Amino acid sequence: MNVDSIEAAIEAMEIIGEDRLVSSSIQKINSEKGLEIYQFEVKCNEKHFPKPITIKWKVPGINVKGVWKPTTDFAKRIQADWELDHMESRISIDAPVISLFGHNDENIITFACSNAINKLQMNARIREEDNYFYCHITFFSEEEQPIENFDAQIRIDTREILFSSALKEVSAWWESFENLRPAHVPAIAKMPLYSTWYQFHQNLDLELLLEECKLASDLGYKAIIIDDGWQTFDTNRGYDYTGDWQPDRIPNMAEYIAKIKKTGLKAALWYSVPFCGPKSEAFKRFKGKFLTEDHRWAPVFDPRYPEVREYLINIYANAVKEWKLDGLKLDFIDDFRLYESTPLGMENGRDFASINDAVDRLMTDVMRKLQAINPDIFIEFRQKYVGPAMRKFGNMLRAFDCPGDATMNRIRIADIRMLAGNTAVHSDMVTWHEDEPVEVAALQLINILFGVPQLSMFLSKVSEEHKKMIAFYTGYWNKNATILMHGEFTPSNPLGNYNTQKVILENEIIIGVYDNIVNTISNTYQRIHLHNGKIGEGIILKTNRNLGSYEYTVFDCMGNQVHSGAIDLNITIVEISVPSCGIIQLIKK
Repeated sequence: MNVDSIEAAIEAMEIIGEDRLVSSSIQKINSEKGLEIYQFEVKCNEKHFPKPITIKWKVPGINVKGVWKPTTDFAKRIQADWELDHMESRISIDAPVISLFGHNDENIITFACSNAINKLQMNARIREEDNYFYCHITFFSEEEQPIENFDAQIRIDTREILFSSALKEVSAWWESFENLRPAHVPAIAKMPLYSTWYQFHQNLDLELLLEECKLASDLGYKAIIIDDGWQTFDTNRGYDYTGDWQPDRIPNMAEYIAKIKKTGLKAALWYSVPFCGPKSEAFKRFKGKFLTEDHRWAPVFDPRYPEVREYLINIYANAVKEWKLDGLKLDFIDDFRLYESTPLGMENGRDFASINDAVDRLMTDVMRKLQAINPDIFIEFRQKYVGPAMRKFGNMLRAFDCPGDATMNRIRIADIRMLAGNTAVHSDMVTWHEDEPVEVAALQLINILFGVPQLSMFLSKVSEEHKKMIAFYTGYWNKNATILMHGEFTPSNPLGNYNTQKVILENEIIIGVYDNIVNTISNTYQRIHLHNGKIGEGIILKTNRNLGSYEYTVFDCMGNQVHSGAIDLNITIVEISVPSCGIIQLIKK
């Protein structure tokens, strides 16, 4: 799609939904070849709740292979205009961006909005009657608060670049807004982490956990998140006792955290931020100050009350200060939302009308207070709350839970990373059955190569083969962390579940190969790493220019050297023998 096409699309742009008290306008404020930025403004004759206002345009369905949205996982196919609901974005859900990509991963059109806090509805779906994609952004789809004036920017990119590059540039554009500046990312946020969740769940055995911490540290893990269960003896996988956050199971928490740190790990605790269980003391104290009491897990705090925010902020600040914590896992923030029973407006002591604005205030104050105690505090958020607004508060963004699903973990890491900038992107915790063959278990780690590894296994119970494999991959990741985390990241073939991914930094390239495909290298690198992320031996390598001679070493998934030698990478296609989940490393002669 060219510049003339986008100009025609914008000229035909419609604004729908104005009422008699509202006027709106959109005008171009910046223009480069194939990249346009527009200012959308709404003015009201008097302060009132606006009805939904939609900006619509269409683009021809030419060379479009699929549609990328931030959290659609496997569902990146083209959708017809009569199916499915629209994508929703707000401070704690998704991100306001959609990208149509072509058959060579090229950007067809990527559009984004600067309003990452309030709720938006967005889509790009094809209409069968004319084979055009109908794009739209809808504002005020949720009745939040009365307004007098409103403005937002819309960025539309049709340049002939990779769709992944277009998305990364959107992320950088968001960072340019004062209210979307990302939080500081401490070094520990980009180091492998051990989690208690998938192996312990709520049944924490404190002596065994200390043993696990020592084993994890010896294997190269640098921090631990103690997940749900530290605060209660209740093991019903529920949230009836959330809200008080007293360390019933670990009464001498400061002493216990100190013991963990002696093993070499930094320590963090899990909190379910919105939930206030009906069996907690906090539930009695804050009765009537909930967004809803009819939630499937627990009543949800209403952050529009200043006393609710102060209570939550002090819980986290006191824990970090008194227990010498290095980080927090703040969970379920996406459950701060408008419910059917939620009262509207700034009444009865609420100092915000908008829930999203109140969440922004809450998390801003949380981060400010925690960083005053520990400037290098790490805060983990998980999908779907990994958008640009949440990067202000969370410096670790984790793939949503996908236990045992290596492919999904790979997809989610890539989807987050394209929008994450310098914020650390973590895998979901890897786990597998104790009797899994070591090569198959290794899939869990090789598929998270381009995110920060999180592990959730009983290290004291895994087989020696599994332990050797964990040690090898964790050691490899730590050794190559700089290029893996700071290299130019490019995932390929989104409809093929990103069956190749690569990072390039200076004169080194690391490639993950997750399918039986031909892998092309076009430039000369000093070091080339190829990971065989599949069950089946061999990697097919194509070079379309003479790259010269390389020495190579092949390792299996446990780090055993299989063979080594020399190879000339001239214009050719060659199949290199690499075992399942093994690695070949090539060094230029």
